[in-house]
Amino acid sequence: MSSHHIVREKQEPALLVLGLAHFPEELLGQLLEWSPTVITTPDTAEKLNMLGIKVDWVISNNRDEGLVQSDVKLMVPGDNTLATTALNYLIANHYPAVNVIMDEPVLDEMQNYTGKIDLVIFQGDQKIYTVSSGFSKWKPAGEEIRVLNSTKALNYTGLEQTGPDSFRTVEDGFFTLSFEQPFLWLAEGLD
Repeated sequence: MSSHHIVREKQEPALLVLGLAHFPEELLGQLLEWSPTVITTPDTAEKLNMLGIKVDWVISNNRDEGLVQSDVKLMVPGDNTLATTALNYLIANHYPAVNVIMDEPVLDEMQNYTGKIDLVIFQGDQKIYTVSSGFSKWKPAGEEIRVLNSTKALNYTGLEQTGPDSFRTVEDGFFTLSFEQPFLWLAEGLD
């Protein structure tokens, strides 16, 4: 007997590609594995096209810019940023999650969307995501974790502090974080 996986539309996270500088092609392939909705910028659309990747939406005020493939829809940002335009679209269309690839993370802009859509940001060699107080995750010993926003009353187990915002897992096992504000941005290295 064989098993078949049926992937329903919007079941997998959408992929918002705002930049591909220093982003591993192998990881891009993994993020595209289940054929997510792909939203991008005109410049990045050309790069994705050269890699043979199908784009669904291009965010641009110019009707002809970045439409290098057939059946690509245009998302007009107007006065909004590219990221805001895409995230508003995804939330309005009931996408539960999005993976965002960007050259420089804009966490202030993204924090308005925490709690509305699950966000995972990939930038260079790091993965950035939000966590709520009481967060727990298994990691091998020696893994680096960074807290990207200021925190009040941060308590942790399974970690040792290595810098003002840097931590390392003490041993193989779970680490936990608790704090007072609604969420924290965490960054970890890509596996």
